[in-house]
Amino acid sequence: MDPEDLSDSEEEDDEMMLLILPALYLASAGYEAKRTRYRSGAEWICEVLEDERGQGYPKLWIEPHVLREFSQYVRSKHLLRNTRGVSVEEQIGMFVYMLSRNANFDQLSDRFERSRETIHRHIKACFDAIVSLKGDFVKHPGTKTHWKILSDPHFGPYFENCIGAIDGIHVPLTISDREAAPYRNREGSITQNVMLACDFDLNFVHVSSGWEGSAPDAEVLHSAIESGFQVPRGKYYLVDGGYPNTPSFLAPYSGIPYHIEEQEQRSCPARDYKELFNLRHAQLHGHIKDAIGLLKMRFPVLKVATSYRLETQLKIPAAAVVLHNIIQRQEDAEGPSVNQTIPIDTRESGNGAHGHVVSALNNQCDTGGALRDDIAKRMWADYVINM
Repeated sequence: MDPEDLSDSEEEDDEMMLLILPALYLASAGYEAKRTRYRSGAEWICEVLEDERGQGYPKLWIEPHVLREFSQYVRSKHLLRNTRGVSVEEQIGMFVYMLSRNANFDQLSDRFERSRETIHRHIKACFDAIVSLKGDFVKHPGTKTHWKILSDPHFGPYFENCIGAIDGIHVPLTISDREAAPYRNREGSITQNVMLACDFDLNFVHVSSGWEGSAPDAEVLHSAIESGFQVPRGKYYLVDGGYPNTPSFLAPYSGIPYHIEEQEQRSCPARDYKELFNLRHAQLHGHIKDAIGLLKMRFPVLKVATSYRLETQLKIPAAAVVLHNIIQRQEDAEGPSVNQTIPIDTRESGNGAHGHVVSALNNQCDTGGALRDDIAKRMWADYVINM
């Protein structure tokens, strides 16, 4: 080969390397920067806890100071403890991340850079710890008339003995075909039927979870009563038409427009005492809709089926309710409540017999009807005077 040609070839190679080397360096530096920027679970939780501007709040749907204080509370109760390399704060962070992101074990393992076995162990421990705190954070609303009722002339003179509202939700489940039949609801979906009760501050005061999707709402309520859900004498919760109307659980009139949307579509005012009662009942009962909406916004895991074991899936609503109340409690300027505790019913399933239990509630319907008529007619008399 001509030495001159060889020299030209070497010069071209040198020029090519001058182009390639900077590109390789930049690519390597970018990769290293990307790798360095990715935080371990412990580092990420530290960033959340140290965030003073509130940027950590949307990451976990729990404010940094709430996570810090709750972790210390759980630690003081000896429900969770720091393990080798995994603090209580990180354990609870894993759990809240799972509920707020509907994250599976693989996603949790990636986010927190822990083995699946470690993730599984700590998630199970958090379930046991948090659900065990139901007596501390799920409280009876008390018997005092709420200011939202007292301050509104549409409600105050009539619903002064109302202490909250009740509704049911269906939480999707993943389950084997062999076990699916009782969990199939009226719409054909596989779900658990969950009964929720709230006060007028959007705190949950009871949750019954684990019931098959095919279980009627009245069945779930009856079981809750048998399991300790008590209503103080002379007080009542507002319920929808899926429940019998009794002195303790006041339902709307059947066959009469009830939902606010239905009544707003009509241009004329209420035509009789039943329509007026249903309208105002729906307005107050809407607090449970708001509470459930807030719960699902914080914990979207309640909207979809997960890949966890059935035993774990059935515990999710109760755990979410406890965490919801912790967040609400911290946001309440008046501080923690000291009212009587109502237990959470976290049975893994109903008893499968849905036909006979409603009769016990139905026997009280006559008394409940008289109470409802009295409220509705007093309300109507005042309404007619002020028309």
